Amino acid sequence: MPMRVLTVGKKRSQGTQLLVEEYKEKLGHYCDVEDTLIKSNPKLTSDVKVQIEAEDASMMQQLKAEDFVVVLDENGKDVMSEQIADLIGDAGNTGSSRLTFCIGGPYGLGIQVRERADATIRLSSLVLNHQVALILLMEQLYR
Repeated sequence: MPMRVLTVGKKRSQGTQLLVEEYKEKLGHYCDVEDTLIKSNPKLTSDVKVQIEAEDASMMQQLKAEDFVVVLDENGKDVMSEQIADLIGDAGNTGSSRLTFCIGGPYGLGIQVRERADATIRLSSLVLNHQVALILLMEQLYR
């Protein structure tokens, strides 16, 4: 099943981008992996609520009805590597055409994306920067 990772943020550090590309190459032997960066704060507002809503709308435009959507959130279900593997397998049994992971920006994800989620997980009890969460997710997908 093809996978896609949607991340809200600004331009990534060179180190982060190198690691993401390395994991995409490794994962590419098993499935198609797409990595999409959604611009943080597209309306350049200082109002956090407006920023979250704009990022939420941008992410929703990227999601298709047939996607199995997994949201990464600090309040999500704790998962271990084996459970992520099970989640990937379960997503393949739903008839969904693509597995999409969503990582929010500095203020998290908006309500529309959260409600659209088929599963909500957290990779750590720590609050992670979106670039760290992306690298950790890519490593777990490869694992």
